[in-house]
Amino acid sequence: MSDVNLKSGPFAYSSSRSSCSSSSSSSCSSSSPCYLISSLMSSASSNSPFENGVMLYMVYLSKEELQTFKQLLVDENPRPGSVQITWDQVKTARWGEVVHLLVEFFPGRLAWDVTHDIFAKMNQTELCLRVQMELNDILPNLEPEDPNPREMPVNLEEGESDKIQEYKLHIMDEYSMIRIVTTWFGTHVDFFYQDIERHERFLPCLFLPKRPQGRQPKTVVLQGVAGVGKTSLAKKVMLEWAENKFYPHKFWCAFYFHCTDMAQVDEQSFSELIAHKWPGARSLMSKIMSKPDQLLLLFDGFEEVTLTLTDRPADLSDDWSQKLPGSVLLTSLLSKKMLPEATLLITLRFTSWRKLKPFLKHPSFITLTGFSMMERAKYFRTYFRNKRDADEALSFVMGNTILFSMCQVPVVCWMVCSCLRQQMERGADLAQSYPNATAVFVQYLSSLFPTKPGRLPSNTHQKQLAGLCYLAAEGMWNMRWVFDTKDLEQAKLDKTAVATFLRVNIFQRVAGDRDRYAFAVISFQEFFAALLYVLCFPQRLRSFWVLDRVQIIRLITYPGRKKNYLAQMGLFLFGLLNETCASAAGKSFGCKLSLGNKKKLLKVAALSYECNPPTVHHGVPQLFYCLHEIQEEAFVSQILSDCQKAALIINKKKDMQVSAFCLKHCQRLRDLELTITLTITQVCSLHPDPLHSTE
Repeated sequence: MSDVNLKSGPFAYSSSRSSCSSSSSSSCSSSSPCYLISSLMSSASSNSPFENGVMLYMVYLSKEELQTFKQLLVDENPRPGSVQITWDQVKTARWGEVVHLLVEFFPGRLAWDVTHDIFAKMNQTELCLRVQMELNDILPNLEPEDPNPREMPVNLEEGESDKIQEYKLHIMDEYSMIRIVTTWFGTHVDFFYQDIERHERFLPCLFLPKRPQGRQPKTVVLQGVAGVGKTSLAKKVMLEWAENKFYPHKFWCAFYFHCTDMAQVDEQSFSELIAHKWPGARSLMSKIMSKPDQLLLLFDGFEEVTLTLTDRPADLSDDWSQKLPGSVLLTSLLSKKMLPEATLLITLRFTSWRKLKPFLKHPSFITLTGFSMMERAKYFRTYFRNKRDADEALSFVMGNTILFSMCQVPVVCWMVCSCLRQQMERGADLAQSYPNATAVFVQYLSSLFPTKPGRLPSNTHQKQLAGLCYLAAEGMWNMRWVFDTKDLEQAKLDKTAVATFLRVNIFQRVAGDRDRYAFAVISFQEFFAALLYVLCFPQRLRSFWVLDRVQIIRLITYPGRKKNYLAQMGLFLFGLLNETCASAAGKSFGCKLSLGNKKKLLKVAALSYECNPPTVHHGVPQLFYCLHEIQEEAFVSQILSDCQKAALIINKKKDMQVSAFCLKHCQRLRDLELTITLTITQVCSLHPDPLHSTE
């Protein structure tokens, strides 16, 4: 092996502070400001609210110091062009909301001048320096100061205030079910969902002003894979708004819309849509619309509707009282044709971005990644009854970084814990029980499926399993996550089968007045889609569903520089083609499996790799992850036998593990360009605990 080029990447965050906080704490506790900002930065991606924002150093203040800052801010004498801030506006404000107030009420550089003066009064010398450094950096790009003072909040009469309060009480009642501990669909009593701590810290920063102009983003997109907590966070925003905790100085009215709300009737106006959410709004409609810059509109559930956004500008409307088809109304709002001054908070899976991209105006992105490494460790230690079992389970999962990465999704984290505990109680060897991550899903999903003797005739069982797999695969290839009765009929799934899958929580109903269904967890759809290409069909001339070359390429490659949404399905397919896993799946599901597609995968993957070796655009190739999942060295060696050149970017622990597994089988490798991106996750101390390392 020659021409190996090692590069170290940029630091995610560095600090020159000699102490953990301005209150001079000597060590980093989980509640210290230093720990907080380091965890914010370490959990931040390039799409995080903690990057490219102004006055991020405000997070250094302790609770007591922040209260002092707010009191001095209220006492600050008005300056030309500024608006006096009152105690009612800041008493519940968190650091991000205080920053928002500063840049709104003190236009241009005034916000930095006021902040500098207050820090000076507080004897915060180092923070004064940070203010000055940031001001020097952004001053050339600051827009001219706005001579017009900020508009005042809506003035409500006594009866109108009562109606607003009634609406807030309704919101608190509706969303108070967002709890730290709950059961999943009411059947699995040992499942509990923990609030993702970093997501809680996102709340005050969702509308944090961005560089360089210091203005609030008007469209914020919460993006992430299914199940990481996007909807929960959006509903938490509504709950905190109703409790006067979320940007109380900014938003006087907030509305949460599931996109199915737009599809319930053929035509409706925006005012009718609001009236449906809040019947008491009709008499207040003119006041609601009189201050659109103080409206917060949350949109969720794009994956669950079939509405096609219109790309004809002439169809759009700016009239909030005009009746419009659901697709036109939604497009008018998203594109800011209607209510351009309103603030939008949109939740999206990565797979939906392509549909919405043409319509959103200057969106700001926040990526939710689910449980961090520490939160996963905490979950394991909370779930298991004793420390020894928790450590054993955690050690095993961390040894398979693909499985550990899947545990970012809370429900998957619970599922893994549940399966591991069952095997540990039997005294089984975890490494033998789970040769790969796919084997965990085999155990769990087969336990849901009605395969035990006497439950169903074998023929009925085979048809239901085949239909479920067909439905899942058709959805994956066509990026469809919601299925109607026509889709079910095409998959030959009758009402009895659907009722069964609902009862065992493989399916769930989708909100709305029509019979529509989705897989309860997106990973279930990905798994059953992969199972289709391993499952035997005795009634077919060919005993299994054949993969063609195009499909294989789609499963194992990245589309351009973006993540392949079929990647997880590809991992499951390779995992099921592991002979040990395939044997376990056959026994567990009570069906025959075929490895007939394995030779096809071998041929196409080897040719694909030879023609398209890893490049720096892709980091670690998806094929490497698939080969790691199959865990068969002879198979891996055959595919990589002609690999002579590779360029890899290692920025996560799982990249390292997967690459190490595959590279040792590249016997003819001659040229390796290896880029290692180092992220410092702690700025106060180094931790020997591997949980503090990068994934």
